[in-house]
Amino acid sequence: MFYWVVKVILWPVLALVFRPWAEGTENVPREGPAILASNHLSFADHFFAPLPLPRKVTFLAKAEYFTGRGLKGLVSKAFFRGVGQIPVDRAGGAASERALATGLRVLAEGRLLGIYPEGTRSPDGRLYRGKTGVARLALESGATVIPTAMVGTFELMPPGRLWPQLRFRPGVRFGKPLDFSRYAGLESDHLVLRAITDEIMYALMELSGQEYVDEYAQQAKSRLRGGRRLAPVPRRADGRPAAAERPVTSASGADGA
Repeated sequence: MFYWVVKVILWPVLALVFRPWAEGTENVPREGPAILASNHLSFADHFFAPLPLPRKVTFLAKAEYFTGRGLKGLVSKAFFRGVGQIPVDRAGGAASERALATGLRVLAEGRLLGIYPEGTRSPDGRLYRGKTGVARLALESGATVIPTAMVGTFELMPPGRLWPQLRFRPGVRFGKPLDFSRYAGLESDHLVLRAITDEIMYALMELSGQEYVDEYAQQAKSRLRGGRRLAPVPRRADGRPAAAERPVTSASGADGA
């Protein structure tokens, strides 16, 4: 109930202040389970991804949003629970398995599940390598995957910025559903999981126009914390990111949820 109260109150305010736009909402099923696999550019994604949809979206969110202390922590916890977020531990291993089980439970109940395959926000606006948890969810649940591309939210409110830049209009594009039923029974095959994940990330790249980086976003963030700079984002004459190559499936590297 609180989810719809927040949505009814928040949506008109966001629409008036930020003038968000949405495309492809007809690609999201009106009933039954589905996975919204989204790129993750900004804290603002939590607001602008689900708002155009008539259905509730349950997102798997990092546990840190629910563990803050004091009044701020209580408000944060209440808000994120109220808008349908479920806390997950991103530590990997057993924590990843628990996150997977939580997602499968949401889908088994016939609900919409939102997930960020990159596992964390992009540090520079580019699209990073997806983790294979989204592929396992798709295969084990049988649910279709809706590529969900956030556009403009990095410029609106990049990491570390407290207040949005109102000259940027945020938007979201919902792509055509991806059906991976042809891989049924192969959820333990790492190469299949990697191929499915790369197909999802390619769809996100096409929808968002982002440059793709074949590296996990968390690794890029670790380099930044170590004082090393990331490579600049190639730009075209009109300021948009340059065209990127299709993600290449690789058997190397470990993946988590």
